[in-house]
Amino acid sequence: MAKNKKREEPDQDELYRIAEPQGGYFTSAQAAKSGFSRKLLWHYQKTHKFLRVAHGIYRLGRFPSSRFEDLFVAWLKCGPKSAISHESALALYDLSDVLPAEVHVTVPRTASRRREGIRMHTNRLRPADIEKREGLPVTSVPRTIADVARAGLSEDHVARAIGEALQLGLTTKEALLAEAKRRGGRAEHLIRAYSDVSRAAS
Repeated sequence: MAKNKKREEPDQDELYRIAEPQGGYFTSAQAAKSGFSRKLLWHYQKTHKFLRVAHGIYRLGRFPSSRFEDLFVAWLKCGPKSAISHESALALYDLSDVLPAEVHVTVPRTASRRREGIRMHTNRLRPADIEKREGLPVTSVPRTIADVARAGLSEDHVARAIGEALQLGLTTKEALLAEAKRRGGRAEHLIRAYSDVSRAAS
């Protein structure tokens, strides 16, 4: 009997292990897997051990609020196989001063459900396409630049992103050109044109 009771206790250590690499954020589903019922979630919220930041999204009270909290919320809503991408990824890398009206997230083809405040891009993500930044999975710099170029971001903004990425050492010309060749079209044209100009300017 005691053994069954012990199994029903929430595993706070497990939830911490889940939330810690996510900046302290977690979903109600993740909490449920660690043994937290809705009633317990409410109790921990009342005692400020958990802070509710959005519907179904919480933060451990011991963690400070991230300046990218909206990105964490969007990513957690879209699922662990998604990644921050496009203009939102540019902002995360400090390669753009344009803040998009919606959070851009790339999701696998099985997760195309529309969500308010989130611009979802359905596309395949290879392991090499994803990096971690500020605790968030984000598309790599070459992938991000190719994505925004293909999506129609202005040539000036694409050129600036390429130049700053090279100057800051966030990527290399070789990596950009490899992504350009893989993606083709407008992405290849702009990356080939401005990676040379940026390297010469630096």
